[in-house]
Amino acid sequence: MNRQDFLKKSFLLTAGGLISINGFSRQLSEPAERVTILYTNDTHARIDPFPENALNYAGLGGASRRATLIKRIREHSPHTLLLDAGDVFQGTAWFNLFGGEKDLKLMSMMGYDAMCLGNHEFDNGLEGFAEVAPAAEFPFLCANYRVKGTPLAPFVRQFIIREKAGVRFGIFGLGIRLRGLVQPELYGDVRYANPVSWAERLVEHLRETYRCDYIICLSHLGYHYDDDRIDDRKLASQVNGIDLIIGGHTHNFLDQPEAVTTPNGQSTLITQAGHSGINLGRIDLDLNGYGDIGTVLSHQYTIGKTSQPVYTG
Repeated sequence: MNRQDFLKKSFLLTAGGLISINGFSRQLSEPAERVTILYTNDTHARIDPFPENALNYAGLGGASRRATLIKRIREHSPHTLLLDAGDVFQGTAWFNLFGGEKDLKLMSMMGYDAMCLGNHEFDNGLEGFAEVAPAAEFPFLCANYRVKGTPLAPFVRQFIIREKAGVRFGIFGLGIRLRGLVQPELYGDVRYANPVSWAERLVEHLRETYRCDYIICLSHLGYHYDDDRIDDRKLASQVNGIDLIIGGHTHNFLDQPEAVTTPNGQSTLITQAGHSGINLGRIDLDLNGYGDIGTVLSHQYTIGKTSQPVYTG
């Protein structure tokens, strides 16, 4: 599959209708298959729903409801990726008591393919992370953290390859600068490196060496800052070849992905699903039967007491 062909045939479906990327607006023929990308970020140990008397988000969220929704979606769309952009740890008594182990076990039961390291994954130090990490039946991704020689080394990878419906996905992670955000004794010998340089390196490696058709970056950099800190929008505007950035850290509820123009004039989509497991994000990539990726459909499910319909069209 050619990236340029993908971008020419990519769309966002919103309440207002079909919006084309790069000015191309031809509807493709009936898709033969679909790949669904589901995602979360910054769930922050919110295993239970928010209490009914909560000031904000009363009764919303809950890991059990999320698991049920994911199961229902997979029944209609079996070629599904499930990803998280970090900060699974910290936020409720579940983390205080179990250090993230219960969250990782639940995510494993849901069938997550990977998660990015967030800054709160360091809240119990490197040994604390290493103690609960075996509960995850999926890899932790972060290309720009040097973890060699630390307790994180057995668990953290730069990237993974997944194939769904004949489409080869290259998925890599990027973490935020830890200095000034996390106490030095908690991250120890883990070293941060420039995420833009690592993104450029990984995109080239995944496309040229592994012949990936679609590149996903799991980012815990944050959506947007007014200063010179690197964020998802700056990353997309500086690096060619990333198809989708699933972000975290800044807790943005983005109803639809944002298309950012890359240096070569193409587009990278950026999305984020808020925080606390309130939303489950979804992007559908439709295949036209000839190995090309067609229509890109996006949706955010708000997980609450009322069961919501699952898109099957």
